[in-house]
Amino acid sequence: MNIIRTIRISLRALSRNKMRSFLTALGIIIGVGAVISMISIGQGAKRAVEERFDSMGTNLLFVRPGSRSFRGRHGGGGTYQNLTPDDAKAIEEKADAVRYISPNVSTRAQIIYGNKNWNTSIQGVGAKYPEIRNWEIEEGIFFDEIIVKSGQKVCVLGSEVNENLFEGADPIGQIIRIKKIPFRVIGVLKSRGEAGGWFNRDDMIAIPYTTAQRRLIGRTDRINSIDVSAISMARSMEAVEQIEEILRIRHKIAPGAEDDFNVRNMSEIAEGAAESTKILTILLGGIASVSLLVGGIGIMNIMLVSVTERIREIGIRMSVGAREKDILLQFLAEAIVLSFLGGIIGIGMGVLSSNLISHFAGWQTLVSIDSIALAFLFSGSVGVFFGFYPARKASKLDPIEALRYE
Repeated sequence: MNIIRTIRISLRALSRNKMRSFLTALGIIIGVGAVISMISIGQGAKRAVEERFDSMGTNLLFVRPGSRSFRGRHGGGGTYQNLTPDDAKAIEEKADAVRYISPNVSTRAQIIYGNKNWNTSIQGVGAKYPEIRNWEIEEGIFFDEIIVKSGQKVCVLGSEVNENLFEGADPIGQIIRIKKIPFRVIGVLKSRGEAGGWFNRDDMIAIPYTTAQRRLIGRTDRINSIDVSAISMARSMEAVEQIEEILRIRHKIAPGAEDDFNVRNMSEIAEGAAESTKILTILLGGIASVSLLVGGIGIMNIMLVSVTERIREIGIRMSVGAREKDILLQFLAEAIVLSFLGGIIGIGMGVLSSNLISHFAGWQTLVSIDSIALAFLFSGSVGVFFGFYPARKASKLDPIEALRYE
């Protein structure tokens, strides 16, 4: 039997009961649309995570203090303040897999400018902080090593602080007060946005860590952490090993003893986050594909009804020379056509719903050609799988009994 002719006969048969055909295809339409929407949400989340880590730098390392224990009770990471500026200097000088370092101290304070005030995070950092964090300067400059060593009272504003204190006015050269201490604004950082919805990275002020130690915290022998940039992503693990070796020697940690610090590799964190979003995408796609199976069951049900309604037609076709294969192909073609038409409409619904979710919910979605092809092929497979049994049942009918059927 000619394929084109078979498809034309299938379309004519389906058009006899337009509403029933549409309602049957509705399960496939919803299923395909749901699969594309869910996969686009998962892939959008993955892309957002990758972009966030890329903006931070995958060769970024964090050195944090370890945990303090008292009578067997561990206080958790960061409770043992044992990192010093000399530790950071030793890492910079001795670790050849390290490019930049930035000693960090942090606190919160009320910022005052004129009759405006704002409570924000104060980050005491080194001169290479922008290079380590891939953070560009929008206005002015960032402080250099000379300013850091001399502990000058200068600051660089995050965009959120700049907007709230200066409201569009030029902040460069202006004086703000941090804990009643005057600081001169020398630059403004570009906006980075929220970090995974937990906090706004732009709501901060960067000052030299030496100034923060002397003027705001009053303790110059300890730092909260050290940000490190490895030479490259490929040498990140080498940098971790070098840092651990240097600090174990400096902190006089015996072989086999627990470290009083920890080093976190951003590339490992990025890989773990990407793997999590991949699992989320598979889970969402799997849940949505259940509706495709339900749609397939609907196709099988309607095709069985169609076979029963058209027994006499089948008998007439067999009596004029139609073979079992011809009857099988006709009914199978009807199921496949129904499934493919539902798939095409479902693809349109999926793309539209993904765009609507992105627009109204503010979620990043990513509709890929792979997800469309997967959903389309899956819908066709559903038509073949669930249409085969009714088609085979129709092809096995006895012509004589079919002609007698009322």
